[in-house]
Amino acid sequence: MLDLNELDTDDIPGLSRVKGNELAEAGAVCLESQGHVQGTPLTVRGNANNSYELYWSPVTDQGRRTWNDDEEATEDGAAGIAVLLANREIGYIVVLRSRKGSGFDYWLGGDVLDFKARMEVSGIRNGNDSQVRTRVKQKLRQMDRSNDQKLPAYAVVVEFGRPLAEITKK
Repeated sequence: MLDLNELDTDDIPGLSRVKGNELAEAGAVCLESQGHVQGTPLTVRGNANNSYELYWSPVTDQGRRTWNDDEEATEDGAAGIAVLLANREIGYIVVLRSRKGSGFDYWLGGDVLDFKARMEVSGIRNGNDSQVRTRVKQKLRQMDRSNDQKLPAYAVVVEFGRPLAEITKK
């Protein structure tokens, strides 16, 4: 089970409870916009092969109006799912938000300032396998600019139409 409500916690050092709730709501908006219901399976593939039943808080009209920008909702919703998958499939937690221009979104580790890996996230509201693979390749190339960190890098692309998450290690 993968419950977006698990982002409502102070236990993720690089993600405040407030931001976690925002990411969870964005993910819920994306899932419901694709007609998904509680318990819909999320297929995880790439460097991980798994399936999780997805759960979230039902979206209100106010929530839909808040996340009316599809691009922003899709990116933030994908980030929420990726943060949860980082822990379950990669084995690390988000310890710090990366800065713009670094080529990735989050530092992953075991604890605060314990950097073990980089993670770049992208979302697709409704796409096919070719679009997912293309996006993964783009994100892996994008992380080249931070290769001097000499840490593993993970691209996580979430596609909400099926839903699907592809995790690829660089």
